[in-house]
Formats: sequence, C-alpha cells, structure tokens
Amino acid sequence: MSIASSTPLEFQDILEARTRISNHAVHTPLLRSNVLDEVTGGQILIKPECLQRTGSFKFRGAFNRLSMIPAEQRGAGVVACSSGNHAQGVAAAAKLLGMRATIVMPSDAPELKRRRTAALGAEVVLYDRLREDRDAIAHGIASETGGTFVHPFNDPDVIAGQGTVGLELSAQARAAGLQLEGMVVCTGGGGLTSGIALALAELEPECVLHTCEPEGFDDYARSLAANAIVNNEQAGGSVCDAVLTQAPGDVGFEILRKRRVVPAIVTDEEALKAVAFAFTELKLVVEPGGAVALAAVLFGKVPVKDRCVGVTLSGGNIDPGMMARALSL
Repeated sequence: MSIASSTPLEFQDILEARTRISNHAVHTPLLRSNVLDEVTGGQILIKPECLQRTGSFKFRGAFNRLSMIPAEQRGAGVVACSSGNHAQGVAAAAKLLGMRATIVMPSDAPELKRRRTAALGAEVVLYDRLREDRDAIAHGIASETGGTFVHPFNDPDVIAGQGTVGLELSAQARAAGLQLEGMVVCTGGGGLTSGIALALAELEPECVLHTCEPEGFDDYARSLAANAIVNNEQAGGSVCDAVLTQAPGDVGFEILRKRRVVPAIVTDEEALKAVAFAFTELKLVVEPGGAVALAAVLFGKVPVKDRCVGVTLSGGNIDPGMMARALSL
C-alpha cells in the first residue's frame, strides 16, 4: 500500500526533508571547472550527486519517504520499481531503517546496478520493460505482502527529498558570492527536477529552469509544450537508462507546468561525450543518464555564455563497458 501525502507539496516539506536525511545523506559539494567555464563561456556550477550515497540523488528521496512510514507498518517492508538508481536508494534506506525491500527491475538494467541493489539486501524481481508493466508488478507484490509501494518519482515525499539538492545548491552558490541565473537538471519522471524547481522558486525566483532529456524520450518537453502529460512511444532504446520513463509523473508535472521551464534535448552520443568529459576533465564518474544536463551545457542546448548556471550530475552508476564506449568516442 502507499501512504504518500495527498496534500500539495510546499517549500516547508523540503526543509523538513533536509532535517530527516541530514544524518544519512551526503552534503555533496558544489564544484567549478576552469576548463568547463572556458569551453562554455559561462560560470558553471556542478552539483555532483554521483558522489551521493549509492551513487545518485535517489537516496535523498528514498530515505525521506521510508523514514515517514509509521513504525507499525515497517514490518511489511517496501516495494519499488526502478532501472537501478532508485532501486539502490530504496535498498540502502530500507537497510538503514531495518526494513525489507523488494525491487522490480528491468532485465536489461545495467548489471552493476542489479548487483549493488541485491548486495544492499533487497530482493530483485526482473521484468521485460518492452512487454511488461513494472508498476502493475510492483503493486501486485505490495498487495500480496502489505508492503509500502514507493514510486521512483511520483510521490510528494520522494520529491521533497530530492528538492534538498536545490536547497544545498542555492546556499553553496550564495556562499561563493554567485547568483544562480539558470539551472539544468537531468529529467526522467521529474522527481528531481520538480523538487529543485520548488526549492529554487523560493530561493532563486529569477532562475530559469531547464529540463534535459535524451532524444526520443523527451516526454517532459512535449508535455510542457502541450500543457498535458504526453507519453513516450518507446520504453527503451537509449543508453540513458536512468532517465527513461513512460511519462512524467503528475505530481511533478503539476509543479513544473506552473513555472518557467525551458526544455533541452541531447543525443545519446552527446550524453556519452559528456560522460567522457566528466571523467577526463572533472575527474568524476558519471553515467549517461546522469550526464545529460552536462551534455546540454557542453553542446549549446541551453544558453550559458556570460551566465551563472547550475548543472546536476545526477548519477554515477555506470558499467565498465559503457564507460569504455564513452571514452572511445
């Protein structure tokens, strides 16, 4: 069963999430690169969530959500569906809180993500992303076990946890004497993007938010243009597995459609080249889906010249073979 909040998400929810996760989540740094600034002509502020616990921002939202489950319901465990980053975040949070976790993962998810999810103590249930409905499978398991279903992005309490990225980034930029003018976010279902948008609407109201998605999976860009949720036609086929979703979540979409958002779209090759740039120039390990925002900056998909722009590196869970592919381009 799900116990997600039914009330509208507010800035205060993000502040409360920060308190809940503060003793467990990594307060990731804000980085600058002279090379990146020279290449782009802007002041680029890098928020490397690839350095977060379990290798992605997902731990923030997972721990916030699980910590809000009443003690009497925790014995039934939690159920989630994910290609890998939310899976690891939920598995790690469940382990910390002494809960069982069952994760529904696509059979073509990166092997590294599958192994690490299992290593954290979660039971992994595989499905075919092209033929089966992961949400239906996960809800079926939750009904059988009585466990709490934790959606990877369409849950207000998960979004509140992800919004702490925006709190940190704004404070770090101000501490450095910088005024954030733009923010580029890796966007899948919209949990991270809407959480950051909610935080920055309060803290940096003049900042322009940019969603960034892989070509062919630009459901957020098309949904924002239509002012209605639009599905992707394909379920898979991009190297950016971390940001492939069927459609935007309605909770995050409701937040983003009311704000100033300018979408950006990158190709798989551009994402892989951004992975290589992060490795060689920033000395950071980033997966393709976690590098789409960096790719948007590197390849001129968003205006950055003479502007101060934040960029999320949302995850670093990449298989060695994919890294080798990126470095070979």
